[in-house]
Amino acid sequence: MTEPMPTSRVASIKRTTNETDIKLTFEVDGQGKVELETPVPFLNHMLDLFTKHGQFNLNLDAKGDIEIDDHHTVEDIGICLGQALREALGDKRGIKRYASVFVPMDEALAQVVIDISNRPHLEYRAEYPTQVVGSFDTQLVHEFLWKLALEARITLHVIVHYGSNTHHMIEAVFKALARALDEATTVDPRVQGVPSTKGVL
Repeated sequence: MTEPMPTSRVASIKRTTNETDIKLTFEVDGQGKVELETPVPFLNHMLDLFTKHGQFNLNLDAKGDIEIDDHHTVEDIGICLGQALREALGDKRGIKRYASVFVPMDEALAQVVIDISNRPHLEYRAEYPTQVVGSFDTQLVHEFLWKLALEARITLHVIVHYGSNTHHMIEAVFKALARALDEATTVDPRVQGVPSTKGVL
């Protein structure tokens, strides 16, 4: 007997601190619909294409202390997205669990490998030609991915194999992340129960 497709894999998270105020709703089985309002334009661009290429739905309203810098806002969005992903997936019954995806963006090539494992870990191998894209500090890509992996409790390996344009390289990362996450969260009718010999993830 095959596992039934979950009727709704969606979660909403609200996080308010002295540094940020974030409301986020994430739906795993979406249509690429996105509504974004954050004070970090480059992150908006990355989350827009992440949502569309992963066929998720994302509604995000974020405010933060960008008069200091973008760090707290980017970090807390990563936290909220990770928490929403973990909650939306529930006991992870029937999912494929693993995925490995390469995505090119012109001269750049990125690879993302995911295990929805309940073991949070990030391996991040990327060297960018510039430290900023527009006003966005490229160090914040690591911060976002680490908080996402930590809060979603996934094992996440991100490798930028090569590239010469920093924007293209980061865009390839977010597109590969979207495609890998979409594949790993897909319900496979052949998978009976939780995809682990432990019986739990």
